[in-house]
Amino acid sequence: MKMRIINRIKIFSNSNDYSSNIEGELIELLTKYNFEIVDENYDLAIAIGGDGAFLRMVKNNNFNSDIYYIGINTGTLGFLQEIRPEKISEFVVSLNNNSFKIDKIGVLETKITTEDSISRYYSLNELVIRELELNVFLSDVFIEKYKLETFAGDGLLISTSVGSSAYNTSFRGALVYNTLHALQLTPIAPINTKAYRNLLNPIIIPEKMHIEIYPHKKTLLAIFDGENKKYNNVKKIECYVKNKKLKFLRMKEYNFINIVNEKFLND
Repeated sequence: MKMRIINRIKIFSNSNDYSSNIEGELIELLTKYNFEIVDENYDLAIAIGGDGAFLRMVKNNNFNSDIYYIGINTGTLGFLQEIRPEKISEFVVSLNNNSFKIDKIGVLETKITTEDSISRYYSLNELVIRELELNVFLSDVFIEKYKLETFAGDGLLISTSVGSSAYNTSFRGALVYNTLHALQLTPIAPINTKAYRNLLNPIIIPEKMHIEIYPHKKTLLAIFDGENKKYNNVKKIECYVKNKKLKFLRMKEYNFINIVNEKFLND
């Protein structure tokens, strides 16, 4: 008999009525198959809601790479939420039979150095950097110690592969297959005049390569997966996908291209 590798499950659910009803249905099915619903020491974390619920779940777990993650979509787009509510029963049966696969998803690591401190953050989707008063953001941008450009514009967006389908798409960034572990540097309203010459398109680099940003104005707004943080006297910002991968649980029929078609091209 095949050993079940997932036994203990924690559910992270939005508080609206629809999500609560789905949570009740899910708990009933999981209990039927002798899964344990717990609050700690769990193997699998399940988010019920939209993509925001999934991001909150991962952050609540401090980007723990030892557990598995999956989501049930009760929101709108739900790019991160693989399971549709009407497929919950099939999902639980597959879970019981170990009929799933695991995708390892790269996490954006950011190091911000100021004159007074060093801060480190994880992001699943992206980091956005802007001048605090939303004036023109000027910065020297390096990749692996080689200068790319002196950027001038509204800001810069650095997204992971899985985050390429999020805010990045608002600025015509590329969709990147979510297991490539790449970083994408996307300009936000770049200026292109005689005074400033900028790349107008995103650039995609492999995992483990470093992006280094040296701002000309030292007071910045950094937005990590939608969470705003203000910084003074910033000397350098470093971004890379290097040390941490999260384990996304996927159903056997999961296919990234199908998801893109479903979420972006079909009603």
